[in-house]
Amino acid sequence: MNIFLIGYRATGKTSIGRTLAHMLKWDFADSDTMITADEGQSITEIVEQKGWACFRQKEKDMIELLCRKKKHIIATGGGVVEDFENIQMMKKSGSIIWLTADPETIRQRIEKDEKSQSQRPALTGNGMTAEIMEVLTRRIPLYKQAMNFHVDTDNRLIETICDSIYQQLNDDYPTIFEK
Repeated sequence: MNIFLIGYRATGKTSIGRTLAHMLKWDFADSDTMITADEGQSITEIVEQKGWACFRQKEKDMIELLCRKKKHIIATGGGVVEDFENIQMMKKSGSIIWLTADPETIRQRIEKDEKSQSQRPALTGNGMTAEIMEVLTRRIPLYKQAMNFHVDTDNRLIETICDSIYQQLNDDYPTIFEK
């Protein structure tokens, strides 16, 4: 079994994923980081040079690879849910947790994260706040469809969020953490 973290960018998938993996003594993987390492380019460069369709195919290939793993916490790209086959693969491989945050929190986190600014392409031609709202409007139904449960990351410590996730997973899958 694996645990997949889905959600809009800057909702905490990577930070929470690393902490949760450490807490559970599972391995951690970030699908976007793995794609950029394989390609030797940022997501922005991949999209600019090869297009979104190429990036989404690389993302699907990476999700397929990661679904073959066991006992991994996997931080996915925010748009992973836009391909129904990704959702199906993840559901067969484990539990899907949707991390949420208020749009204003997302905007503030993105603005503070230099990596996000330089390595993540704009998703629309609009300003950041309008883009967040537009993309969330499109993706929220997909996140809801994909998730086993969701966790709000607004104004909460990473450790508290991980404790909530652990408790929910333990309730849903009582034997998941047995040695």
